[in-house]
Amino acid sequence: MIERPKILVVYYTQTGQLKRIIDTVLGPLQDKATIVYEELKPLQPFEFPWKKQVFYDTMPETVLGRPRGIEPLKVNPDEHFDLVILAYQPWFLSPSQPTAAFLQSDIAGRLLKGKPVITLMGCRNMWLNAQERVKEYLQKAGAKLVGNIVLKDTSPNLVALITVLRWQFKGKKEATSLLPPAGVQEKDIVESVRFAEPIGKALETRQWDTLQPALLELGAIDLLPNLILLEGRGIRAFRYWSKFISAKGGPGAPERQGRVTMYRGLLLIGIFVLSPIAKITSILKLALNKKQLQEDVEYYKGIHLR
Repeated sequence: MIERPKILVVYYTQTGQLKRIIDTVLGPLQDKATIVYEELKPLQPFEFPWKKQVFYDTMPETVLGRPRGIEPLKVNPDEHFDLVILAYQPWFLSPSQPTAAFLQSDIAGRLLKGKPVITLMGCRNMWLNAQERVKEYLQKAGAKLVGNIVLKDTSPNLVALITVLRWQFKGKKEATSLLPPAGVQEKDIVESVRFAEPIGKALETRQWDTLQPALLELGAIDLLPNLILLEGRGIRAFRYWSKFISAKGGPGAPERQGRVTMYRGLLLIGIFVLSPIAKITSILKLALNKKQLQEDVEYYKGIHLR
């Protein structure tokens, strides 16, 4: 009797949306593989909906890669898996804290070493820097990134921002008379089942080098060049503010709350007031650096680390 391949799914979700994406993508593989789910659980849970000040106060440690700890994993770190799927969300253009805590742990090194890994994201729209950090963690762990699938909110940027903030702070995902529902569109979640076929084929043949091209043919990543420019600006600002805020103490420290409030106000101004200016600048840069940006698009759609 041929033993069924084993897949380990490591994930963290606050709202349940990412688990729905996982279940949809892997649904057709349930009868072909043994799937083990490992949900990451912070020792001190992140509340949802978020309190606004707590949310913004979470930024520095997220960007600096200093996450709060997670509970011990249930899975045996020495158990063999044929494939690992790491499903995560970007926070502040970085991997979510539970994801970073897992990837920094000793158990991650034991679980991931020598394993093929597919990353699966459900996010608003900005994920490039987070994925670069994840690539670094995976490389350090000795894992081989073989695929990346990104499901994102396809609403216009500012519309998506308004709906996700409403969801984060009020817990209201549903559409209103003026706004679409928050998060990844239902149609895109349902249609993500199409990625199961190339994953299943690679799992059967162990020909992992052809997986990402096959996923891209199915639309696994939709990336506009201006996103690269916007993220570049954003992560530079986040790195500055994360150091500035954390210099006054750790998460929740009263001494740093004034700086958190300052950052919070300037961030909103930057998004709603400066975004149109940034868009015009991006158009100019796109015209002047089109070749370089196209090369960057191809790089970020790929699975290799510069």
